[in-house]
Amino acid sequence: MPNMSLKKNPMPAQEADVRNKNFYEVTFGYTAETAIDEAKRCLNCKNKPCMGGCPVRIHIPEFIQKVAEGAFEEAYHIIQQTSSLPAVCGRVCPQETQCEQKCVRGIKGEPVAIGRLERFVADWHNANSCDLPTKAEPNGHKAAVIGSGPAGLTCAGDLAKRGYDVTIFEALHLAGGVLVYGIPEFRLPKAIVQKEIDNLKALGVKVETNMVIGRVLSIDELMDEYGFEAVFIGSGAGLPRFMNIPGENLKSVYSANEFLTRVNLMKAYKDDSRTPVLHAKKVCVVGGGNVAMDAARSAKRLGAEEVTIVYRRSRAELPARAEEVEHAEEEGIVFKFLTNPTAIVEGENGMVAGMTCVEMELGEPDASGRRRPVVKEGSEFNIECDAVIMALGTSPNPLIKNTTKGLETQKWGGIIADEHGQTSREGVFAGGDAVTGAATVILAMGAGKAAAEAMDEYIRSKNQTK
Repeated sequence: MPNMSLKKNPMPAQEADVRNKNFYEVTFGYTAETAIDEAKRCLNCKNKPCMGGCPVRIHIPEFIQKVAEGAFEEAYHIIQQTSSLPAVCGRVCPQETQCEQKCVRGIKGEPVAIGRLERFVADWHNANSCDLPTKAEPNGHKAAVIGSGPAGLTCAGDLAKRGYDVTIFEALHLAGGVLVYGIPEFRLPKAIVQKEIDNLKALGVKVETNMVIGRVLSIDELMDEYGFEAVFIGSGAGLPRFMNIPGENLKSVYSANEFLTRVNLMKAYKDDSRTPVLHAKKVCVVGGGNVAMDAARSAKRLGAEEVTIVYRRSRAELPARAEEVEHAEEEGIVFKFLTNPTAIVEGENGMVAGMTCVEMELGEPDASGRRRPVVKEGSEFNIECDAVIMALGTSPNPLIKNTTKGLETQKWGGIIADEHGQTSREGVFAGGDAVTGAATVILAMGAGKAAAEAMDEYIRSKNQTK
């Protein structure tokens, strides 16, 4: 029987006052019975509007139908046809603005919980199947991927499935990119990321860590001396932005990138960690995106008594996922909207003692379509804090641009690439945050998938003309 309930099955989770003191995953996931019940809410629409909202075009009604039948492994293989990272996407993708936004069930109620079902299927497979992906027949061609974040992993996986000899070059000591250094353990357990990477290795993908391309080797050397016929740049956007206000150079001011890297990649939250991080008592996080939520919630888990998110627009303009905002509020994070810092106050020994702010009002829309915040006259006030985390976005590191011949970039640093990932340099493709600036995991995956298809076509075309 179909399930015509207007509401999704709720996602079980740790209690807020418990989870804000640990780094264990917040939500537990559906049981098999709950997943089947939720899957039966799907109407299996013939025109499949949900697929139109998925950047990697997962066959959503088909996999959900298999879940409804209890055929969980078959559901997994349907997802895997187009997605290399189902356990990751089921946890961190903004389904509410993508596939679920287009779900017909959402017209008169809540949409089908597509993301929760994807997570369930991937987790069920990882817990119950020992089968590794089958390695494709080698086609005799080599391709390089720079960066092992979602764009790079997706591109590498799709190329490997086509028979390419693929090598990923990762600058850090551990593969995964933003999935391991940026997203906290309580949102995305690192064992899950490692499982997805192990699946790619089973396909034949090689991963070289501690390889800073542009320093250890250049793209020119990869192509001219090491025989890679095409290169994909998926190096992300890891260069943090600051406000350039007084006090940003004080000791207890972090970029969100540094703070989260120390906490996530280098495990600073563990008692035996050798990585220092300040366990501040009153923390201000500047910004309103998912990274700001991650930084604030991590600071709370490190023992902060008060954590305040300072955002210059109103709640309606918050770019973070609604679920992350809801979880942050439940965990005791305070939001100060229509507030903008003007200076960071110095205390003893060069540490932060507070932050001077002004109140804002929303004016006319800016280029992004959001109303531009303007200062309310005479509204200056202070917030007491002993640490500040700047979560204002990031831009690509210029190292690759500066060491690659003929690679054109935007003024702000993003690599110029067409919709297929082709850059101004022949044989060099790019996608994800390295092109767009900081965006979502699933959009980066979509870019990696498009580039893999274009790289395959480029290499085959080039070899046909020889």
